[in-house]
Amino acid sequence: MMARKVLHVALNGVTGRMGYRQHLVRSLLAIREQGGVPLAGGGTVYPEPVLVGRSEARLREIAERHSLPRWSTSLDEVLADPRVEVYFDTQVTSARVASLGKAIAAGKHVYTEKPVADSLDGATALARAAREAGVINGVVQDKLFLPGMIKLRRLVRDGFFGRVLSVRLEFGYWVFEGDQIPAQRPSWNYRAAEGGGIVLDMFPHWHYLLENLFGPVTAVYARQATHLPRRWDEAGAPYDVTAGDGAYAVLELSGGVMASVNASWAVRVNRRELLEVQVDGTHGSAVAGLRHCAVQHRSCTPRAVWNPDLPDPVDYPAQWTDVPDNAEFDNGFKVQWEQFLRAVAEGTPLPWNLAEGARGVQLAELALQSSAEGRRVGVPPLTAT
Repeated sequence: MMARKVLHVALNGVTGRMGYRQHLVRSLLAIREQGGVPLAGGGTVYPEPVLVGRSEARLREIAERHSLPRWSTSLDEVLADPRVEVYFDTQVTSARVASLGKAIAAGKHVYTEKPVADSLDGATALARAAREAGVINGVVQDKLFLPGMIKLRRLVRDGFFGRVLSVRLEFGYWVFEGDQIPAQRPSWNYRAAEGGGIVLDMFPHWHYLLENLFGPVTAVYARQATHLPRRWDEAGAPYDVTAGDGAYAVLELSGGVMASVNASWAVRVNRRELLEVQVDGTHGSAVAGLRHCAVQHRSCTPRAVWNPDLPDPVDYPAQWTDVPDNAEFDNGFKVQWEQFLRAVAEGTPLPWNLAEGARGVQLAELALQSSAEGRRVGVPPLTAT
């Protein structure tokens, strides 16, 4: 019988929706149900969650629901336990730097949601600390592992587009104000002092997506907006929004590719999915979402003619072909958790680490600077990490 290595993983923020659904239930518990993660040299690594949070009642309820024996409201107590080797953070952004810093100082391997910090200084400090401590570290970059983006990456790899000309990213949906219908996002997302705002929340995503698919971002021109200045919190109390709920940007990528980004929590959806990325190249185009990816080769491109005086007879959406689901696609969060657990067990670095997370925060800060100053801002190399 092959050996099984048990990794005790502290999960901080597991009572939140994302922490509970994606990271605990659909990732770590699913990995336990399949018997762990196979290792290259044989055997498996098996996660043992230790729940951490502020609410004793909610932690106890989750632990009892899933028959998990260990939970605590004291992060210091958990980090002092030598059996705990891994710390994962999915708290509010403003609390992340202090907790990750404690975990690194305690010698724990760290994995975290993004953004890794609410400032570039905080993000680079964490990356340096992890490097100096010699701990394995990783940042959640889940959208790389979505079925639609996996299909898109295959098209790029196989040269389907020829020379890529432009990328258009559309993201968002209507987040209810909270006065009549409860909001789908927590109120701290709309408070700048708590690390809220769509730029800090989403631009780290756009950074790793664009860079991994098409190349580094070299310059940005962005404008953020607060479209809905008043919302209602979880208790039904009104509050003033202090962070942007919309962001619009033009990003320059290496090789001359231009990317436009529209992201908004105040937009009504007329797309197949909440996130769509259109790529246009000399040989073909594609539109990828969370799960689907449709393509149009240059040999099948209809001849469009501008004539506003007559109805257009072409059904343009019908001219595209869906890329088939010719593989089994696992949950993207789970796939990256498996990679991280394997990296810890085998002592190998993870490519999506805190240094990469810091570069995502850098892009967010530069986008906010561009918006405040009304100008194009270059993206310098980030070498301090």
